[in-house]
Amino acid sequence: MKKHILVTGCSGFIGSHVVETLLKQGKDVIGIDRDRNIWAKSNKSRKGFNFFKVDIQTPTMHLGRVFQNYKISKVIHLAAETGVRRSILEPQKYFQSNVLGTINILNFIKKYKIKNVVFASSSSVYGNNPNYPWSEKDELNPISPYALTKKTGEELCKMYSDLYKLNITCLRFFTVYGPRGRVDMAPYKFIDWTYRKIPLTLYGDGTSKRDYTYITDIVKGIIKASNRPSKFEIINLGNSKPVVLNTFISTISKYLKIKPKIDQYPMQLGDVDTTYADIKKAKRLLNWQPKVPFKKGIKKMIDWYKYEEE
Repeated sequence: MKKHILVTGCSGFIGSHVVETLLKQGKDVIGIDRDRNIWAKSNKSRKGFNFFKVDIQTPTMHLGRVFQNYKISKVIHLAAETGVRRSILEPQKYFQSNVLGTINILNFIKKYKIKNVVFASSSSVYGNNPNYPWSEKDELNPISPYALTKKTGEELCKMYSDLYKLNITCLRFFTVYGPRGRVDMAPYKFIDWTYRKIPLTLYGDGTSKRDYTYITDIVKGIIKASNRPSKFEIINLGNSKPVVLNTFISTISKYLKIKPKIDQYPMQLGDVDTTYADIKKAKRLLNWQPKVPFKKGIKKMIDWYKYEEE
């Protein structure tokens, strides 16, 4: 039976890029998602790709049949409710998807003895740790339900790895951006608002920093981790060069040649001041390091955005 790579959350921003890259490498991919967005619809007949509309929150027979009917060699588990601020308003929804959903996936991985797993975690698990850059050994202090669900997901992965001898790598992503980026995240919103001449909603004084990491770098890290079985590892994937928010806005303004209007508000609950990845472990274990500098990445995202708008 032909071996397949299972990608959960395949219709999402990161998931769709992972699937595209795997297909270009000649891999056979099964994608599952509760939504079939424009990307999934346009790629449903692509050679080597099978899409199934499945919600991981309940271990239904539909999810079970995917594991039963295909020989799955690897699982890249990206499916999740995303967004720090929304998680504060809907914590139950986040725990159902990100914790119960992960348990359901892990149970099928255990049942079908799939030995190589990548789990998508987040830099948000560090909270407001003032000791920069953040190392995988640092103490965690999640300050939002979303962050707590990702920390819990890592702990579940560690437990299943220990109990059932599974190889699981948890990757902590740092502010991923690029074409098809999430519309609720600052890179897309600020490009969109500036282009449409809608005032930017700015929380805080603009001095906060984010470790923006371009999508192709993240995808390379995910695929490298999927090709390197580890009993259990947690690895940061970040650009390791934080960008000040005011600089971020001025860079978008420069490339769009539009000076944005700004509406300023206090910092929001759950937001952190700075994110900054220590990536020595990624370099050592995965031979991975980011290749796309921030300005080049933002230019690529703006070019994509303008093409989509035309």
